[in-house]
Amino acid sequence: MARGKRSLAVDLKRPRGAAVLRSLCARADVMLESFRPGEPQIPTRRETGRGAVPEEGRPPDIWGVMEKLQLSPEILQKENPKLIYARLSGFGQSGRFSRVAGHDINYLALSGVLSRIGRSGEAPYAPLNLLADFGGGGLMCTLGILMALFERTRSGKGQVIDANMVEGTAYLGSFLWKTEQTGLWGQPRGQNMLDGGAPFYTTYRTADGGFMAVGALEPQFYELLLKGLGLKSDELPSQMSITDWPEMKKKFADIFAKKTKAEWCQIFDGTDACVTPVLTFEEVTHCGHHKDRGSFIIDREQGVSPRPAPQLSNTPAVPSSKRDPFVGEHTEEILKEFGFSQEEISQLKSEKIIESNKPRANL
Repeated sequence: MARGKRSLAVDLKRPRGAAVLRSLCARADVMLESFRPGEPQIPTRRETGRGAVPEEGRPPDIWGVMEKLQLSPEILQKENPKLIYARLSGFGQSGRFSRVAGHDINYLALSGVLSRIGRSGEAPYAPLNLLADFGGGGLMCTLGILMALFERTRSGKGQVIDANMVEGTAYLGSFLWKTEQTGLWGQPRGQNMLDGGAPFYTTYRTADGGFMAVGALEPQFYELLLKGLGLKSDELPSQMSITDWPEMKKKFADIFAKKTKAEWCQIFDGTDACVTPVLTFEEVTHCGHHKDRGSFIIDREQGVSPRPAPQLSNTPAVPSSKRDPFVGEHTEEILKEFGFSQEEISQLKSEKIIESNKPRANL
């Protein structure tokens, strides 16, 4: 996740550290924070021109982290009205769960989507942490940032984005609610067409312990699947006979188990049967299709990772093969770019407001 990025380390708990960040935000397009939120309420102590605060001048504990650090949207956008302030959290900036701790599986659960993921008769399971953390959270937050940047070209003003993983995941799963009404997800978990219930939309183990993925939904593709398996449709139940699906899955599983993954690839490659191998991380770089497109890259340390996607015709991304940065590796050069003098940087460093970890030569 740090590929191609630079690292600047600042102690935001120190007032001068927060001031450094405010200086950076005065010239930045986007500020992204993912701390725990909080909603200010009026305390019983004295009132000031800036609002109600405790007597000692500190914000009340129910304020969010960024508010405590004096890095709230109000403060930063006052200095830079064009700033896009993206707030990414688990449950959102408001609501009774907003200040509660959680992880991907909790956000997925509260979105309603987790209840639909899992095998029949088994407990729901989370698909790694891709769906809530990266999909409903990071990806949807990115979409919000892009929309805000586009809107700024018209209004000239920034805005605050309340992106959270619960609502982002639910929104990604909008089709589940739509298809619930049309009957596509009318069966219990694991017994529907797209969740492993159908024999023509699931995975099967091969003779060598590999797996093949089958997605032959349409009738013409299903016919090609049967042909590859050596079966005839007129000798089988109807494709959409839900009551026969469990028995059909067993039949298909027995056939797939008789050949290796490579043998099944020879049978189905180049066809429209919608049957593909389940590639491991070790196998993806050797896949002919990925080689054709250069879909995976190898860095200087021989590590494999996906190439940036999607591809843009005029400004395609140039993937970095460099190692991930050390924390604070680029602190000084970034501050110089933002107008800090060497004297200011040296003072911040001596006071341990900033951290600079430049790589040392191995001699």
